[in-house]
Parts: sequence; C-alpha cells; structure tokens
Amino acid sequence: MSAHIMVFDSGIGGTTVLDHIKQRIPNAQYSYFMDNAFLPYGAQTQQTIINRLCSLIHFIKSNKLNVDLIVIACNTASTSALSAVRKITDIPIVGVVPAIKPAAELTRSNHIALLATPATIASSYTKKLIAQHASNVTVNLYSSVELVNLAELLFFNGYLDTNKLHAVLEGLNIEKQTDVLVLGCTHFPILTKQISEHFKNSIQLVDSGAAIANRVIYLLTESGLLAQNIPGIKKPLQYYATANVISDKLAVKLVKLIDPPEFEAY
Repeated sequence: MSAHIMVFDSGIGGTTVLDHIKQRIPNAQYSYFMDNAFLPYGAQTQQTIINRLCSLIHFIKSNKLNVDLIVIACNTASTSALSAVRKITDIPIVGVVPAIKPAAELTRSNHIALLATPATIASSYTKKLIAQHASNVTVNLYSSVELVNLAELLFFNGYLDTNKLHAVLEGLNIEKQTDVLVLGCTHFPILTKQISEHFKNSIQLVDSGAAIANRVIYLLTESGLLAQNIPGIKKPLQYYATANVISDKLAVKLVKLIDPPEFEAY
C-alpha cells in the first residue's frame, strides 16, 4: 500500500513543491488541499492561520483520509503555525521555510534577498533563520502579495499581466549588489522564468522545493513507508479547495473547513 501524502497551501502555489515530491516518489498516493477561501495567507493574522490548520487536521481525521504525512507547502503557514499544529496530531508534518541557508552559501557578492509575503517577512522564525545561517552576509527583505495573485492567474488561466509583474518587481527596488534571491513563497516559483528574465538572468533564484522532497523521503524511509511505494494501482491525485475553482486543469472537490469540537483548546 502506497504512502498517502497530503500537500497543503493557501492556493495553487504548493503544487511547485508537490511536483518536486512526485518526481522523487512517483508511486505514492497524493492529495492537494488549497485553502483558497483565505488566499493569500500572507494577508492573514497568525491566529487565523493556526485556526485554519487546526481545522485541516480535524477535516483529515473526521473524513478518515488516512494521511501518512502532511506537507505544509506554504512559507507563511509554516513560519506562523507549524509548532502549534504539530501539538495536536501525530501525523508527521513537513514545513516549508525560506531557503536562507543555501542562498548564503551560494552568494559571491555577500548580498542576498528574501522575497516573500508580509507575514513571512515579519515572522520571528524568519529572523532566526537569518541569524543562524546568514549572519555573515547582508540579507535584504522584500514582500509582495500581488505576486501571489499573478501566479494564481498564470496557473489557472495561462495569462500573465507582464506590465504589472514588471511594475511590482521594479517597485521592490532590489539592492543592486544582490546576486541570490530567495523565493520565499511557494507561489513565486510559478513565475521563476519571468522573474529571472526581468532581472536579465543576473540574479540566481532559489526555493525550497528540492529540500522539502529530501525531507519527505527521509521521514518516509524512517517510518518504513517508503519501502511500500512499489509500482501498482493507486488512486488519482485528489484536489480539495475551500472556495470555487474554475479550471479545466483540475477536478476539485469543494469542502468547508470547520472548527473542530475541541477548537477552543488550541
């Protein structure tokens, strides 16, 4: 029986992480859950995000989905709520955090930048990452919610307002000495090609997708579940969403996340 991996994000951005994992573990069973009713998470409070993730755990249990591992494929949710959610479930949870460490190791100019949502930029976890792994380089922080919306439109409609994209990136005023840019939101890799072209391929872009896939493999191997992922019949990828999704790409099951009975204890 294949391991069941659920990947969660506020929108479609987490599919960039899902793709990395599927490439490494093609025989697993996958579910993708997007809380698009609350998109973008970067505009939500920390408590709201904690509440939503607690409700996700309740949804998984109450519907007996038999999830073996959860990937919170959202930098904002991971930096805001991961520790709180791990306290209420025994399902292993892998979070996504900005790739500060590899960026600090790659830079030659000693100037790196983190581009993320406002909530990720403001989180204490992000500050700890920088202090632990990038104390010897200059780290400039930039935030954008508009890029999340542009990535969603590109994924679902195949359309990108390039003028708006360039305006958003110009407005960030990225420090000229920057040679490595961390894409600290899982939506942003959807725009990798366009962002790279905007900077005339002069800045190296890094994200956490490959590292997350490595972590998932490690945890499944440790639990013995990876050895069970042999070729055979498996269920198709199931998409869940909390708001209507109009797309020819995805067959989505619309669900409602509700507060669990013991919610006040969280």
